[in-house]
Amino acid sequence: MNTRRLGKTGLFVSEIGFGGEWLERHPEEAGIELIRYAASKGVNLLDCWMPDPKSRDIIGKGIHENRAHWIIQGHVGSTWKDGQYFRTRDMRYVKPAFEDLLRRMQTDYIDLMLIHWPDVNTDFAETADALNALKKSGKVLHIGVSNFTREQMEEIGQYCTLEAYQPQYSMVVRTNEEQMKWAAEQGMGVMTYGSLGGGILTGAFRKLTTFEATDSRNRFYKHFQEPMFSKVMKVLEVMDRISADRDNVPLSQIALNWCAQKEFVSSCIVGAQSRRKIEENCAAYQWMLTSEEIALLDAAIEQYLVKQ
Repeated sequence: MNTRRLGKTGLFVSEIGFGGEWLERHPEEAGIELIRYAASKGVNLLDCWMPDPKSRDIIGKGIHENRAHWIIQGHVGSTWKDGQYFRTRDMRYVKPAFEDLLRRMQTDYIDLMLIHWPDVNTDFAETADALNALKKSGKVLHIGVSNFTREQMEEIGQYCTLEAYQPQYSMVVRTNEEQMKWAAEQGMGVMTYGSLGGGILTGAFRKLTTFEATDSRNRFYKHFQEPMFSKVMKVLEVMDRISADRDNVPLSQIALNWCAQKEFVSSCIVGAQSRRKIEENCAAYQWMLTSEEIALLDAAIEQYLVKQ
């Protein structure tokens, strides 16, 4: 597993990141083993977007003996209250959540803290002041944002130095591409989430599927619904042909390879469900799509997902 410089942070992150939000679905020992297995494959970036208490405990035990190996990426700006998920940068919620994160993960610092969502009810200056204080104390080493527009990044950038940007980005979601390039030009490290489109780019979903009511594929990943779903299937047909020409490499590797070859991308965050998936995803970086193959994919994306 190669590493890439994360902008001006001085950090070098693995080309693929481990998404910690999946861990609550595993028994504790299995989750710990997945973290250690990812480390053995060279993965060193661990993204902790809203992991529940069980996930935080698993992460803490999984990294405890090898903390120096890991670059831990935490998030503020989304939390739970009375059993409901909501977006906030209100420090009344953020500070206790941050201290709980440190305690459960058995660490005294977070390498990179991202503001997960902008919040119209909280001034950017207030959030920046709180994160600057955490950075000064040594509890946070670097600050970044996720899901921000360029204008919002420029606004909060008046109060703190942004060093990283993490948007949703994949073959099926390219709306953030221009501001990703802009962020990279400003010296920010750029990481992607949703790099497999919530799983649709693995080829695992070939027919419309009904998910549980709380599943993010019902609301956040719109391409699991018509009319987008049928359009994505057309792109998968092109991926199928490339896979067949390459001795049936998994479609997930094609999707990650396409994303990773963007010069403005430092790392792709992917949820880790099993040893097999970790190994399969890491193998995406052992080969490269040709310029002709990328042109075929880009043409299909333009025809079916952009122009229609």
